[in-house]
Amino acid sequence: MKSVKHMLDTKQARIISVAENVSVLDALKVMTDKNISAVLVMENEKLLGIFTERDYARKIILQGKSSKDTLINEVMTANLITISLRDTIDYCMELMTEKHIRHLPIVENNEVKGMVSIGDVVKFIIADQKQTISQLESYISG
Repeated sequence: MKSVKHMLDTKQARIISVAENVSVLDALKVMTDKNISAVLVMENEKLLGIFTERDYARKIILQGKSSKDTLINEVMTANLITISLRDTIDYCMELMTEKHIRHLPIVENNEVKGMVSIGDVVKFIIADQKQTISQLESYISG
């Protein structure tokens, strides 16, 4: 079974984060600039939380708060579910489905290695299945 490490090896692992004392507006600007839907909240390379588009919709817009005046640490998700490089892709999919989450930070020995989204997991599974099908077709026709 393929692991998170296999998936991380196939994608560009970049850690995009903001400090806990930035405004929601500033975090949204980072997310827009990087074309991402979630950003890690870190301080001195320590993972403190995650801020997602869902957090924005549910904790800012629906509660009538100001993006400019609200700090990330007031609305981030702090009780994170994380994965390790050894976890399987199937485990990630199960976890995301069961917990209704779209992003999983990858943490190994208290160090953030990256983050995967549900899209990353689905793309990896599809590519892996295509490779398996191709190998089977070669075996059958060979």
